Amino acid sequence: MNESELLWGILFGAIGLGMFVYGRRQRTVAPFVCGLALMGFPYFVSDTLMLVIIGIALILGGLFVRFG
Repeated sequence: MNESELLWGILFGAIGLGMFVYGRRQRTVAPFVCGLALMGFPYFVSDTLMLVIIGIALILGGLFVRFG
């Protein structure tokens, strides 16, 4: 793991924590699930470009998809 992967992982984890807390308090499924995914996926992705692409997709998914 290099420095850029670590910093991107920390950034996406912090955004994921915020989305998780927001989704739990508002009782909305999309931010809750995307927040959990944002906190966990950096452990499984080792390529920096894929890390950024997946992270941005999860953020956009949590913001624009409404499941409830």
